[in-house]
Amino acid sequence: MSDGTNPPSHPQPEPAPGSGGYGFPPGPPAQDGYGYPTQSGGYGYPQTGQQPNPYQQDAEGGQWPPAQPAFTRLAGPDLPGASQEPDWEAMADRSAAERRRKRLWMLGGSVTVLALLAGGGTFFLLGGDEDGQDAQPSNAASASASPEPEDSKGPAAYTATVAGDDTLLRDSYGSMGIRLGPDLKVGPLGKRFQVIGKGNGNSWGQSAEPVVDVTKSFTVTARAYNSAAKGSRIIMSQGDGESFSFELGVNEVNGKQAWIFRVQTGDKGAAATTRTVTAEGLSMVKTPTLLMATYDAEKKAIALYVDGKKAGETPVPPIWPAPGPLQLGRSKHHNIWTGPWQGALHSIKLYNMAFTEEQATAYKEGKLEPSPKPTHAWLLT
Repeated sequence: MSDGTNPPSHPQPEPAPGSGGYGFPPGPPAQDGYGYPTQSGGYGYPQTGQQPNPYQQDAEGGQWPPAQPAFTRLAGPDLPGASQEPDWEAMADRSAAERRRKRLWMLGGSVTVLALLAGGGTFFLLGGDEDGQDAQPSNAASASASPEPEDSKGPAAYTATVAGDDTLLRDSYGSMGIRLGPDLKVGPLGKRFQVIGKGNGNSWGQSAEPVVDVTKSFTVTARAYNSAAKGSRIIMSQGDGESFSFELGVNEVNGKQAWIFRVQTGDKGAAATTRTVTAEGLSMVKTPTLLMATYDAEKKAIALYVDGKKAGETPVPPIWPAPGPLQLGRSKHHNIWTGPWQGALHSIKLYNMAFTEEQATAYKEGKLEPSPKPTHAWLLT
């Protein structure tokens, strides 16, 4: 490589008379000068009929090296034959052009990598929205990861259970874990988790104490995947004494399954003291569904929303505060456990407010602003 200046010359002693000069054979010089093939275009250049190398391009887009020889033969009357001297200025220009081409290539590659990374990040952010993925049943169980709050949009993995205890669901917003029965198992849901029940007497989960104050306004919500074609199937309830305070799930209405939200307004669980809101005529089996139930203590009314749409509302007297904790996958009726859950559940959240119809719709669409924080939440996506 040259910086563009001529190299230093080193004078040599005069050659012997009659020779071709030092390093040259005696006699007349070769036709194209020593070191060049005759009529071939020079070493390193395409031969006649040979295709040029498409990867060797100069800065202006032409073939590189150029068609003319890289060196110019200089002949003078005082030299005993043709002597070769490199065109140092032309070489320096080509070297600078090549360096510029490489810098442009490296810059373009860096921009491409950054664009791909940004695209992957965008993809990640869009995939982790409020609603997440609907539940699908699976028999695999896994729940080891580091904590991540619901409103975090970072790539940290989510923890479904308390560290060191795979049978205790972690409360993402409070400190109330839910102990899982033998047949309510944690399974994968994309990169997150769900619980899967077999529909038998062991398909339940239970907190250590009540988590919903039924004397005040509240909202409970969950994503459900029901795989039972008949019978009562309870997503969640509260109470373990004679009866429940509230229950959300599936029940048979007029001979067909329907989503229901039911509250108890008197102790002992008498039928006359219950109030129910139903959503009939919907696809019930193997259909991912977002359910939301509310109690407005001021209006003294309960409401049920299915996939963000209001199914019904009914006035109620004050709800009876049944003793006992929150239940997943079952409910207490006349001192008997009923409605074992068969299917999958996730994104279970409790709020100490009653959502309006507009808020329920916005929640379904992931556009609830300002977004209220749950008091308790499990199995978030």
